[in-house]
Amino acid sequence: MIYIEEVNKGMQYLNENENTIFVGQAVEYKGTALTRQVKDFSPEKLLELPVAEDFQAGFCLGLALEGKIPVSLYPRMNFAILAANQIVNHLDKWSVMSDAESRPKVIMKAIVGSQYPLDPGHQHKANYSQAFKDMCDTIDVVELLYPEQILPAYKKALDRDDGISTLLVEHGDLYR
Repeated sequence: MIYIEEVNKGMQYLNENENTIFVGQAVEYKGTALTRQVKDFSPEKLLELPVAEDFQAGFCLGLALEGKIPVSLYPRMNFAILAANQIVNHLDKWSVMSDAESRPKVIMKAIVGSQYPLDPGHQHKANYSQAFKDMCDTIDVVELLYPEQILPAYKKALDRDDGISTLLVEHGDLYR
């Protein structure tokens, strides 16, 4: 199994669901490794946003409350830190705040930045998987280290019916 091929299978699996919508930067326009992962998807399933990570997370929560399954794409794990307010204080606590009457599901994907062939600097290659695990009570944080983990994790994130959101953490250096 090859890591990036499994990632592409997972993304295609998500794309096949009529309720998914892919949200983030470089979704419609070139710019990151994520651009290549959605390049063949219908334009109606892609929503380009400005660099406003906190807004993106809150916006995706709103989409989920309306019955969509947003796939919120963060090209670097460091960018998810900027969205931590919405992820930790709102999305993670939503079912508790609503006494489980409302259980919006968001699938988030964050990439630990690759160090090769060019080191992007410390602000673009951190891994905050454990920090998110420690901060979140209801979000399933899944760090994808091996190709055989990827497709099952994507399927679980999409197919689960318990209203649990998922943060899929991939490693850019494993894309090669």
